[in-house]
Amino acid sequence: MKHAEYLKYYNREDYLFDDVSKRFRRDKDLTAFDFFCIIIWKANRAKSTVAKSLLKIGREQGYKTLDAVVKALTGDIHKESEAKKRLEVLMGKWKLKLPMASAVLTVLYPEEFTIYDVRVCKELKNFESTKNQKPFDKLWESYEEYIKCVKSTVGENLSLRDKDRWLFGRSFAEQLEKDIENKFPRPSDKSKSEE
Repeated sequence: MKHAEYLKYYNREDYLFDDVSKRFRRDKDLTAFDFFCIIIWKANRAKSTVAKSLLKIGREQGYKTLDAVVKALTGDIHKESEAKKRLEVLMGKWKLKLPMASAVLTVLYPEEFTIYDVRVCKELKNFESTKNQKPFDKLWESYEEYIKCVKSTVGENLSLRDKDRWLFGRSFAEQLEKDIENKFPRPSDKSKSEE
């Protein structure tokens, strides 16, 4: 790899939406490297857990490497023509939870999916229980409502991805303002002040 190529990994979101998303549309699957760039972007702390889980599921299906598992997983997604089925493949067959599955699908299908995120749920004042809905059809209905709410809450003429960013950004800014006002209390400080 040339040194200049490393620069593109600095801003992961640009890399994901400019390179990975286009490569998926062209190749109809992803490498483990590109897939785990999505996982790390969503939640770096989850990469080992996701890898172990996918390898276990993959071994049961005859795949021996993480690359083979990821190619199968992303190939399964590409074969589905409906958004609901794409999410069901990730959550059912491959056992990803809604926040992670929605992050993967947001990169691969940014016009159809948005990331299910607790900050955005708080901004919308709803949907905290969506990730726990059972059966899958009920979860899908709630997630569809979540997407509609993201679209309608941010009235500006923005893409779905930018509406998600706007809500996340507002949450971040408001939290930082509170932290500054409260002089960045530590969790132990908060419990003392509540006694």
